[in-house]
Amino acid sequence: MNIYISGLSYNVSDADLNELFAEYGEISSSKIITDRETGRSRGFGFVEMPNDAEGQKAIDELNGVEYDGKVIAVSVARPRTERPSFGGGGGGGRRDNRGGNGGGGGYGRRY
Repeated sequence: MNIYISGLSYNVSDADLNELFAEYGEISSSKIITDRETGRSRGFGFVEMPNDAEGQKAIDELNGVEYDGKVIAVSVARPRTERPSFGGGGGGGRRDNRGGNGGGGGYGRRY
């Protein structure tokens, strides 16, 4: 069972999550999600427990409790869905179809 934990303090580590859930049964993995650029916690994570009954007990008992000074929300993780891509690529630049050649010349008057 994959479990989603949100509302975590930024100080909580993978090991802390593992320790918190170990009380309820075997854990196959625990992961705090971090910002790709800063490496800082994003305040949520996942714990995977192979036994669904133990996972459900952990969810029931930990959801809404205070942990490291913050109230956490614990639930079954929904499968990750592909995010829709908005537009992407394309010709960039002008959308008014005027092209890049404005006005005519400016080389003085021709008689």
